[in-house]
Amino acid sequence: MPESTPSRSDQPRAETVGSDGYRLVVGCMSGTSLDGIDVAIVKLRGSGRALEVDVVHADERPWPDDIRDQLLQIADPTDPASQVGASELSRLHAALADVYADAIRAVVESCGLSVQDIDAVGNHGQTVFHDPAAGHTLQLGDPSRLAHLLQTTVVGDFRQGDMALGGEGAPLVPYTDWALFTHERQHRLLLNLGGIANVTSLPPQAGRDEVLAFDTGPANMLIDAMAAHLLGTPFDDEGRVADAGRPDEEVVGRLLQDAWFDRMPPKSTGREVYGAAYVEKLLSLTAHLDTPDRMATTTALTSRSVAAAVNRFIPGRPDVMWVSGGGVHNRAIMRDLEVQLHGVEVASLAVSGFDPDVKEALCFAVLAHEALNGVATGMPSVTGARGRAFSGKICPAGTTHDP
Repeated sequence: MPESTPSRSDQPRAETVGSDGYRLVVGCMSGTSLDGIDVAIVKLRGSGRALEVDVVHADERPWPDDIRDQLLQIADPTDPASQVGASELSRLHAALADVYADAIRAVVESCGLSVQDIDAVGNHGQTVFHDPAAGHTLQLGDPSRLAHLLQTTVVGDFRQGDMALGGEGAPLVPYTDWALFTHERQHRLLLNLGGIANVTSLPPQAGRDEVLAFDTGPANMLIDAMAAHLLGTPFDDEGRVADAGRPDEEVVGRLLQDAWFDRMPPKSTGREVYGAAYVEKLLSLTAHLDTPDRMATTTALTSRSVAAAVNRFIPGRPDVMWVSGGGVHNRAIMRDLEVQLHGVEVASLAVSGFDPDVKEALCFAVLAHEALNGVATGMPSVTGARGRAFSGKICPAGTTHDP
């Protein structure tokens, strides 16, 4: 039973799905950590809590080194190299669509399909600036260009509608969390540890307007940056170095005194806060420690800030926390979360039957599918918007002709 009579924009348009009732959608996601492009091929049918999903295939494709380096520079406003002109932004906006097209085509063809088999693509694009207080955000990777390169409908640019209604424009995952993981009896937390950590709270039988979700602070973005400085590697594999060290509790406590952690949700953050300047601050504060302890201190900031946010901002006592994103493989984070959230079962999202490395790409397949259904997937209880925004711009492909 629906919670209330849906508005016209909440009514699924069944005629947009295939003859078997399913739509084959590619979800494509590249996060703030810029560690790769995640692609998931998903069969979807239905809408909202009645949504049926089947992940057909998923994989990750690497960024071209030159593109990744440029994105890292322009996405960090504390880096002088981030001040690029309109011409450079325009070039990257087009270039990223080309990169996404190559990544999607490669993953689709690797499992014996072709892009002609795909009904639609949901592509988040690459965030290079996000300022909810000022009401604007920028994701590169033009969805219309991508639609014409792949010759299929693309849904992209998911944040703008929510921000127009005064919302944070993020996080975007909670609609999928609500649709797929709400339980009749359990209070579930869905934690994603990407570049930034964000958590979704799903009370038993939660309606859409009862969902609470927000960014809790930094995750892999800082850990990877410190690994690059201290280990000469792109990341701390499985958190092994951090696991061998001990966090400096005084430094962790000092970092947690930042006013951002005390802000009530809704809230979101990114590289504009936890970029190069913050890494320099961490390097300075931990200079007296050996390398394992420096990595342990950085890693503890993630687990402690997540636990503090859960304890302070989420009503009730959760039963379980299911973790996804790259940070699920960091044993130092996972172990500390169990300690800090005593009594809450902390486990990989894999226990639910979903691959924790695929969740965000799956999310954008879901959001694209719902956009094509005509459903407004905005979550005012999450973002603080004045209403349910329609998330995503639908970009059909034109026709091509032989010369």
